[in-house]
Amino acid sequence: MAMQMKKSLARLDLNLLFTLQLLLKELSVSKTAKKLNVTPSSVSKSLNKLRDWFDDPLFIKTPQGFFPTLLARSLESELSVWLQMGSQIIAKRSDEIPKGVHFNLAMESPFLLVKFNELTNHIYQKYPDAKVKVSNWDYDSLESIICGEADIAFTGRESHPRSKESLDSLPYFIDFEVLFSDLPVVYLHKNHPALQEEWSIDTFLKYPHINIIWEKSDTCALDEVIADLGLTRNIALTMASFEQSLFMAAQPGQEMITTAPQYCQHYNHHMHPDLVNLPIPLDKEFQEKLIIPFTMIWHKRNSHNPKIKWLKQTIKDLYCLENSR
Repeated sequence: MAMQMKKSLARLDLNLLFTLQLLLKELSVSKTAKKLNVTPSSVSKSLNKLRDWFDDPLFIKTPQGFFPTLLARSLESELSVWLQMGSQIIAKRSDEIPKGVHFNLAMESPFLLVKFNELTNHIYQKYPDAKVKVSNWDYDSLESIICGEADIAFTGRESHPRSKESLDSLPYFIDFEVLFSDLPVVYLHKNHPALQEEWSIDTFLKYPHINIIWEKSDTCALDEVIADLGLTRNIALTMASFEQSLFMAAQPGQEMITTAPQYCQHYNHHMHPDLVNLPIPLDKEFQEKLIIPFTMIWHKRNSHNPKIKWLKQTIKDLYCLENSR
């Protein structure tokens, strides 16, 4: 009997149990395939292997839909416990010998500089031999997440209903979690003449602006909102990043202004103390269209990866705590 059980276990690819758990949840081969980012044919082949091992159909097609058998239903709670224990075992093993671990991150700049030193300290405490690679978030970063070149990304998305960079526009096989929400504000030199005037939309648009290229676009949600009011910004200079635009706005005698997320105050405190910030002078209904959900983004295939789960939690502890103060 023991020999038979050993032989049976040897025939079972334990990864199939994860597919079975998803099938029990989705009750659909096509939906399970989407969750796994594989073809329905691949899921069907996995189901056939599971049926062969359990000697049970597991799921039955009826006019009312795809239903689990009594055996499949009885496995649901045990599968959840088994997969959770498996993740814990893998995590314990990586704790004991944390060697050869690589972290590939894509981060918006200067967001990556806020608490990033603490993040790397946590990484090296957990994984002393880790190799960390960081690239700036850009138009190609989402593709890097999809193809596995980047483990996780941190970037601001837009809330404007017409934006192509909203969270709703992300592919179905991309998971995300919002760390915090922010609003863009205006940054200008502490001696800027606008500070001697009434701060209004007319003053905001009176002076030339420094813009940035975002996701290969010269416009952003702010331009959409202003266009709805029949107005436009005078964009005199376009640069590649918030860091560059803040650097230019901080120069003595500079009369150009720029907009950037409010979190940049942390960065400016150390790098550009001559910059001050003002709210964008718009009514609340228009401000809400400018809200920036700063977000962690990763591929669904990494949802149960112990390294990525640990990294996500560490980032939440660092960044969410900082922005709740």
